[in-house]
Amino acid sequence: MSWNETLESRGARRNDAGIITDFGHAADELAALASHTVVSPLNQYGLIRFSGEETATFLNGQLSSDVRTLALDAAQYSSYSTPKGRMLASFLVFRAGDDYYLQIASELQTAIQKRLGMFILRTKTKPSDAGAECILLGVAGPDAAAKVAAVTGAAAPAAMAVVHTERATVIGLADGRFELVIPAESAESVWLALLDAGAKPVGEPVWRLTEIRAGAPWITAATQEAFVAQMANMELIGAVSFTKGCYPGQEIVARTQYLGKLKRRMFRMHVATAAQAGDDVFSTEMNGQASGKIMLAAPAPQGGFEALVVAQIASLEHGLHLGSVDGPALSRLDLPYALD
Repeated sequence: MSWNETLESRGARRNDAGIITDFGHAADELAALASHTVVSPLNQYGLIRFSGEETATFLNGQLSSDVRTLALDAAQYSSYSTPKGRMLASFLVFRAGDDYYLQIASELQTAIQKRLGMFILRTKTKPSDAGAECILLGVAGPDAAAKVAAVTGAAAPAAMAVVHTERATVIGLADGRFELVIPAESAESVWLALLDAGAKPVGEPVWRLTEIRAGAPWITAATQEAFVAQMANMELIGAVSFTKGCYPGQEIVARTQYLGKLKRRMFRMHVATAAQAGDDVFSTEMNGQASGKIMLAAPAPQGGFEALVVAQIASLEHGLHLGSVDGPALSRLDLPYALD
């Protein structure tokens, strides 16, 4: 049975882009997150693999994080920007052997892989699409660590730590979540083992909600070139190095940091109506101009939507509204890390 057939046998349903939306019971899947371990196929992400002895040097000159410091047992967030400092993509970066992997929104992978490849020149590194060889699964919920350990045979790693086992590479994420990077030929057995251990299969919106609650800023097509890294809290999650030297947009990022010109931040919020990435938010003091933009949004178990919203800091005291100054009000929720 193929991987897709395995998922479909459990009731997987997909949207027009091929992303798994649910396993037949979307509302129950959202509700399950609070009390059950859930497992989600992460085909909303792609994987770019870089191979070659000069890979770390090359990536360090392109991405916002210090790739040279990335150990085999660690992961880091990072971003890739225009010369004007606007993010084209965000990544989760990790290693396996001598290769480096960039996890990226799948809709951006082809264009970003091609763009990065244009700057390789004589550097000894080569990008390739690792998506056909590796399957990504996300595991979250109250007993996620124990279930991951039982299935992989190794203790589940702490946040941003990585463990390599015979069955999978396991990446620890914030809020007790885990990503499993599994060879395609082993994906079915790992998936079934997690289900047998009691994990409930869920679609992409549930995992997106966990990313929002963790404050993980993923750039998608709707938000390309909308934000400088610090607007999306990237430096607060270790995705920006201010000491490593030049990369595209570095001057803008450094100026924002050291001259105190940061006027926007990313906040976690709730709104009573549907929202999606790229939607504008407004505030009364902005004279009709948008105060910010939604980066990610997902249905909330309690109703409405939770969202990561990048907005003018000064607008918070005046209130933010979706779509217009008269639109639905957004209420602020906590993030797992402190803002300046």
